[in-house]
Amino acid sequence: DKLARKLIKGVEIDEHNLFKNVTDMCGVRVLHLHSEQFATIHEEIMKHVDHGEWILAEAPRAFTWDPEAEIFFEKLGIETEVRPTYYTSIHYLVRMNERNPISCEIQVRTLFEEIWGEIDHQLNYPQPTDSIACKEQLRVMSKLVNTGTRLADSIFKSLKDYNDKGHPHSA
Repeated sequence: DKLARKLIKGVEIDEHNLFKNVTDMCGVRVLHLHSEQFATIHEEIMKHVDHGEWILAEAPRAFTWDPEAEIFFEKLGIETEVRPTYYTSIHYLVRMNERNPISCEIQVRTLFEEIWGEIDHQLNYPQPTDSIACKEQLRVMSKLVNTGTRLADSIFKSLKDYNDKGHPHSA
């Protein structure tokens, strides 16, 4: 399906340029519970780049619809693209070296964002639904997901503040 969509757009694909034109044949998702964990994940990915284990095939990019998230990612030096579809994820495109044409797409998102993404992919991607009701429900769900992520952030921040005041961590 992906190849057919690229061919329709006029992208020429053959055995010599397949991996150059289709960069997400290999991929992995890294899921986390709350936003504060993202900075550590970003740092670890960039360590692999800094140590020469990977190269970035393109700059990391954050997709979001939330203005506050946009500010957060830009402070980390990550290019941000606002998506009217309400898609939220951070993408890294890495390769082993310059000679190896195969890229791996690393997608990083919260568990809440993953739930929305899976539902959206079933109903709205790659072919957008014509159902106005579904589009509205996906928009509402994205806002609920964002609220869930913010609530998780608040819970973990409250626990950290509590522990920082000398209270023992209780599981």
